[in-house]
Amino acid sequence: MVMLYRTAELSLPRFSPNLLRAGMLMACGVGTTLLPAGAWADSPAASSNSVQLDAVTVVGEHDSGYQATSASVGGFDSAPLLDTPAAISVITDQQIKDQQARLLSEVLRNDASVGESYAPIGYYENFEVRGFSLNSASSYKINGRTITGEQNVGLENKQQVEVLKGLAGLQSGVSEPGGLVNYVTKRPENVRSVTVSTTDQGGSYLATDLGGWFGSEQQVGIRTNLAHEDIHSYVDHADGKRDFASLALDWNIDPNSTLQLNAEYQRRQQRSVPGYQLLGGTELPHHVNPHDLLAYQSWSKPVTINSLNMDGLYEYRFNENWKASFSASRSRVVIDDYSTFAWGCYGSASCADAAVPNTFSPEGNYDIYDYRNPDDTRRNDEAQLALSGQFDTGSLKHELTVGSSAFRRVLDSRPEFNQMIGSGTIGTTPEPLEPYDGTPGHTYRHLDSRQYGVFVTDRISFNEQWQTVLGGRQIRLDEKAYDSDGSTNRHTQRSEFLPQAALIYKPWLDTSVYLSYSKSLSLGGQAAWFSTNASEILAPTTSRQLELGVKHDWQNLSLTAALFQISQDYQYNKPNGDGTFTFVQQGKQKNTGIELSANGHVSTNLQIAASVAAIRARVSDSGTDAYDGHQAINVPKLRASLHADYSIPGVPGLALLGGGQYSASKYANQQGSVKAAGYTVFDVGSRYSTNIEGYDTVFRLTVDNLFDKRYWRDVGAYMGDDYVFQGAPRTARLSATVNF
Repeated sequence: MVMLYRTAELSLPRFSPNLLRAGMLMACGVGTTLLPAGAWADSPAASSNSVQLDAVTVVGEHDSGYQATSASVGGFDSAPLLDTPAAISVITDQQIKDQQARLLSEVLRNDASVGESYAPIGYYENFEVRGFSLNSASSYKINGRTITGEQNVGLENKQQVEVLKGLAGLQSGVSEPGGLVNYVTKRPENVRSVTVSTTDQGGSYLATDLGGWFGSEQQVGIRTNLAHEDIHSYVDHADGKRDFASLALDWNIDPNSTLQLNAEYQRRQQRSVPGYQLLGGTELPHHVNPHDLLAYQSWSKPVTINSLNMDGLYEYRFNENWKASFSASRSRVVIDDYSTFAWGCYGSASCADAAVPNTFSPEGNYDIYDYRNPDDTRRNDEAQLALSGQFDTGSLKHELTVGSSAFRRVLDSRPEFNQMIGSGTIGTTPEPLEPYDGTPGHTYRHLDSRQYGVFVTDRISFNEQWQTVLGGRQIRLDEKAYDSDGSTNRHTQRSEFLPQAALIYKPWLDTSVYLSYSKSLSLGGQAAWFSTNASEILAPTTSRQLELGVKHDWQNLSLTAALFQISQDYQYNKPNGDGTFTFVQQGKQKNTGIELSANGHVSTNLQIAASVAAIRARVSDSGTDAYDGHQAINVPKLRASLHADYSIPGVPGLALLGGGQYSASKYANQQGSVKAAGYTVFDVGSRYSTNIEGYDTVFRLTVDNLFDKRYWRDVGAYMGDDYVFQGAPRTARLSATVNF
């Protein structure tokens, strides 16, 4: 939070710091206890030496630490969390800096409701929230505008990361029931800093943050972030590099209108690390070395992801009560994927009887594929026009927002090129193999999806205690999928109204209780290559949610609790009884759970970010008895996270950091016959703030997985296959930030 004060510009000789500080306090009007009002102006010195001085702006910065009081992901504008009838977690800038996070997975570990859902090293990550996987097409946003999720978004220019847990049909239209992730970018301010970092693996990192305000009235603000990272992975042969650049511009055009523009570009190159598969489909791999790279071939190339995200917001204020806004964005990602990939066991005699051997063999053998998909391009374009204001109807107070939006997503790529070239065995380095003699076909448009919507939401206040929020979005989905010859293989047109309603009771100003209901529409899944309806994209599915929550702010600590139930149409590869599968929508998945969290200062010296999530995830009426009635794949019944920051009394600037994550056991296949054990990992670190040669400097040290625990972090399904990924071993990172 930045505070601005108007004071006088003085030409001063070199005074002592204490004298200068006292002078500034008097100039700001703080020293009124020393002189009565008007005494200084009436004094002889003032009358004989009075000078008209120019006004200047003095900027002071206050960091709220781990506690956030507002977020924009729960509606159409930034709003207090206490008044938002939804479960929202906010990971602040200080948490991101202290944990030295570079990836979204390192940020979201602060929320126990979030888990990884196919997040390989060197590839883009995906997550599950409340037991439902997010969708790369619609679940990720920057400043409220939808981005292409097939990228690892740079964090250098992010002020905070917001997670809306649960349905978001009103906010986003077509979206997954798990929720949304929204990145909030830093705004221009007077800042000049450089950060350098290294890791225990020898990686290096350099970043700059530069900004300021310009113009005759300081009406134009600019901020730029630059970063270069040499990535040294703990996995052998999986090193890479990353370059990032961003620009933010704020223009206060006049007292009633403002313009914000943001652009960021990132190029990331790193060899991807394939996941393991179950041995014979019945047990987890054992004695796995986290440093091993499956299917390694020296000629394989790193995955290159080039991403460009741009957004803009124009806001005009008609008066104190009404304003209009127009926002637009473009997100474009180009992926060049040349990988040697570990999958299945066609080459093993023990798998000969399997119709679809999409597991490793019981002995630990796997097939190696030459996979190529260059120029894989995804683009999201979005625009939104909104009008919001406040008015009264009798004794009722209204906060109304109405608007319209348009969204388009296109996907251009080449025909699938995935050729088996040999085999390997867990724990050994594969023998050198020759790449497949062939090239991918020409690029063609796979998908053109358009979504149009109109929305309205009204917060009605009956009195100081009772409020209701009523709203909905009418959407129209027009989606076409194409074959490689340009012919249309599917044309989906659907209109749906997505309602949302909430009742809020505030017994005290610092406490709110809410009950909400919402409905959402999600894109249908795509059938795997081995399904009888291979590559078919099914019709959109509906989801519904009921949630009861409590929020309480106690001094500088925010406490929340939420009880929820979410149901969605179940999609899966249904066994046909003859060794084949058909991708279908049949049955329901219902997730019921409770979430608890605490964020902020427990005492003057101690602040925490803590959360607990208990989820019961069940499938019913799927038509396959083995899939029904037990906990869903990759969803632990209990997960917890705790991170703490303790400032050492008597040692100015020194703080100890630490925490841990706990996960109960979880199933690694849909039948619920293979279970990955639960785990607890601990992290430690420190932060030391000092002044070196007149420059404020902050040193940070973090050590993750302190006791070098071996565990399976992600055991989910992707494109019809089950994959398991091991957690990182003990890793350490050291950084220094200098503010000029």
